[in-house]
Amino acid sequence: MSDQTRARTPRLRAALAVAAVTGLGATALTALPAAAAGEAVTVQYRQSATGSDQVEPWLKVVNTGTTGVPLSQVKVRYYFKADAGASYTYACSWAVKGCANVTGTFGTLAHPTATADRYLEVGFTAGAGTLAPGADTGDLQLRFHRSNWQPLNQSDDYSFGPAQTAYANWAKVTATVGGVPVWGTAPAGNDPTPTPTPTDPTTPPPNGAALFDDFNYTGHTDPAIGNHGWSVRSNSGGPGVPGATWAPENVTFAKEGTNSIMNLRSSTAGTGESTRHTEVLTKATKFKNGTYAARVRFSDAPVSGPDGDRVVQTFFTINDLKAPMADDYAEYDFEYLPNGGWGEPANILYTTSWETYRPDPWEAVNQHSEVRASYSGWHDLVLTIDDDSIVYYVDGQEFGRHDARYLPERPMSINFNQWLIDLAGQTSTTPRSYDQKVDYVLHVKDQVLTPAQVAAKVAAYRSAGTAFADTVPAP
Repeated sequence: MSDQTRARTPRLRAALAVAAVTGLGATALTALPAAAAGEAVTVQYRQSATGSDQVEPWLKVVNTGTTGVPLSQVKVRYYFKADAGASYTYACSWAVKGCANVTGTFGTLAHPTATADRYLEVGFTAGAGTLAPGADTGDLQLRFHRSNWQPLNQSDDYSFGPAQTAYANWAKVTATVGGVPVWGTAPAGNDPTPTPTPTDPTTPPPNGAALFDDFNYTGHTDPAIGNHGWSVRSNSGGPGVPGATWAPENVTFAKEGTNSIMNLRSSTAGTGESTRHTEVLTKATKFKNGTYAARVRFSDAPVSGPDGDRVVQTFFTINDLKAPMADDYAEYDFEYLPNGGWGEPANILYTTSWETYRPDPWEAVNQHSEVRASYSGWHDLVLTIDDDSIVYYVDGQEFGRHDARYLPERPMSINFNQWLIDLAGQTSTTPRSYDQKVDYVLHVKDQVLTPAQVAAKVAAYRSAGTAFADTVPAP
């Protein structure tokens, strides 16, 4: 457990220094079926960089229809040819609608061509509002680069227009509204199919091996915690503030309504010696493919004292790094930063799938998804891993979809922790503390459940009065 945790320290400080988003899916555009009556958009493009350090597609979405278009229903794709073995990092430099309301997701084409095998899909949160007829979004000044900042080649990218130095309609960038293609031509062989109305099943599949815990314990010394396979961390080491203590006494349990809640409280008075981090993790590394789920309450503000610390609140799975760049390493994270950090100025939620990394000199192979917004409050977090992809859901909605190259080779542990990146965000010596709460955790081995099926399975455990069950075999 300590080796796994120490491995996070150097890469977490560096890996997310730039906002990053990745994902996967394939809905390409050639023929254009009708969208909802009156809904139509075009995409304007200009390039802002022809060099080899990063790609800078600047975009505008224009409503050319007769009715308002909710921007949360709009997806825009920029197609490119990936460099061999490269992973990519996305960022929004500036946007009229606000970078917090613009998302970026990388995906892989079903039918690669000589000029395209990947795409950047740009979307919008509800905060971007509705685009009135005749209006445009204004500048979306976007960029992406190789995650290790190695040189890249734009000249063979399908959507790249080196002569496009001013905004103009650009058919090599595509758009959908509500999943229906409305603009542009995709690379050859990637014909569009409108997104069908979701019909996700809600009934859980037949019973299989599973772990469920309602966290119904009396305290961190309750023998049942260890008997149920959990460890409450007390050893020293990273990640986070040097000299901090991992405090098992700060992990508490209490009833909220009818449910038992686990609370992880982290605190500081502005020094390493006064800083208390918290972590709870499974002692066994026996979890691999299947469904992982937890209901977690993130917090934007401290319970007491001044705000501003660079706190990280998490739910993740991980195994140990056997050697730098070892290809059997795996980690899959939900990480919420209520006060920013790693180069971010404000709240942001990341999901990250790790293939491997080297701490010194730093090199990482991973994919990210991120949204810059407040996630304060309770959220249903679901992660599914099968033989094809890794998919993250937040509150029933897909948040990120990552490539098969990041699938795990070895089993992992399940972890929750809350810690401070550093003490630079808030320099006060006034004591303050932050809470992260967990309602339950669920893992279903080798079965991909929808978020609705997760909710049904949890409800079934609770209806049966089952506070804990673990039938997942040892690896």
